[in-house]
Amino acid sequence: MKKLNDNNKLAVQMLIAMIMGIVVGLLFMTVRERMGSDSSTWKLINNLLFQDITVAGGERALGLFYMGGQLFIRALQLIIVPMVFSSVVMAISEINEASTLGRVSAKTIGWFMATSIVALIMAGTVAMICFNMGMFDVIIEGVTGAVGKTGSNPLLVILNIVPSNISSTFSVNNAVLGVVFIAVVVGLSMNALKLGKDSVIYRLCEETSKIIVVFLNFAVKKFGPVAIFMLLSRTFATYGIDYLKPAFSYFTLCVVLLLVYLFVVYPFIMGAICKLNPVVFVKKIFKVIVFGFSTSSSAATLPLNLDTNTKELGVDHQIASFVLPLGMTINMDGTAIMQVVATLFIAGCGGYDVSVFQLLIIMILALIASMGTPAAPGAGAVILFTILSGVGFTGDQALIAYSLILAINRPIEMLVTSLNCVGDSVACVAVAKSEGKLDADAYNK
Repeated sequence: MKKLNDNNKLAVQMLIAMIMGIVVGLLFMTVRERMGSDSSTWKLINNLLFQDITVAGGERALGLFYMGGQLFIRALQLIIVPMVFSSVVMAISEINEASTLGRVSAKTIGWFMATSIVALIMAGTVAMICFNMGMFDVIIEGVTGAVGKTGSNPLLVILNIVPSNISSTFSVNNAVLGVVFIAVVVGLSMNALKLGKDSVIYRLCEETSKIIVVFLNFAVKKFGPVAIFMLLSRTFATYGIDYLKPAFSYFTLCVVLLLVYLFVVYPFIMGAICKLNPVVFVKKIFKVIVFGFSTSSSAATLPLNLDTNTKELGVDHQIASFVLPLGMTINMDGTAIMQVVATLFIAGCGGYDVSVFQLLIIMILALIASMGTPAAPGAGAVILFTILSGVGFTGDQALIAYSLILAINRPIEMLVTSLNCVGDSVACVAVAKSEGKLDADAYNK
């Protein structure tokens, strides 16, 4: 009972921190708009609290809120690679039957594909209706936004599954799919060699996992709410509203679709397909929603998501250790929704006609490209250029609209991250239940 109360207490603390962070951020945004971003007073406030000290112009700034939020996110990112590797190795090595492993893998991929396809159909249908109604016919002038990376072939996602250098794969956080591949190979090899729990590799992974759990509990429970407050306050305080006006239709449609999928479609899946109480699921996963929204990073949210699924939702550790890290890398329902809506918005701004066949191509590209999206802030909007290149929406006006998307997309990406993380959890619970690896008593407790 004490653990349950502690979990509820943490969820409430995170919710309060989120609300306070948004409120304080909006207050500072109002101050910024009234004073002007070039005023000396605002520059003083910004340098003291919000300035990114890693960029040009931040050499003499304190950036207290930026520092606090980034220290927390970096602490969580520190454990991503060892956590993913150790958890997947143990999960695979403990499944002795090849048929069981194949079945779990097939179910996991099947769930990821199914939820992504439903998300794409919903987003494509609604966005196409809005496109045909002329809601995206916006003339944008004089917008200067961030510059996206050059588009690449979406099939590179498949190529990059197998890394060419093991040390470089383990030295960065955006090659998690490669880490998963190496961990699967190690786990399968341990099975083939009959290396059990007494092997050196297994014990090393087990001890690493225990250390990570202790570190995670300390970091999230002691510093999580404060970090959430700082991250959200800074995001909204430094977020101007000038760019939002011409993209209001894009912004509103994205938010509505993401919220519907998050609080309607996922609970419907839990109730109608998994035969589980959706209210219980939403209640227990809510702190993951808040955490993902605040950090805008699926990778940073993975430790909390894993802890929530195993300790509160009753998912077997083997299933969660395999499904969640894999989902973090290839299951991007929210990213797919955002990319479809953004592409049609850019098409409308650029004066392009979009046929049903082109919409289908956009959806396919969004599905493939979203699977390769790094689990880090800002990645989704950059990957968007891949889709635009694939369908030829690269005219001057379209690129201006693309810059606008990059300039205003931070709040959208925050909500996208929450959706991606919850989608991983839905698949995790569904696979565990189908395999008889879900503790119903723990789920309903």
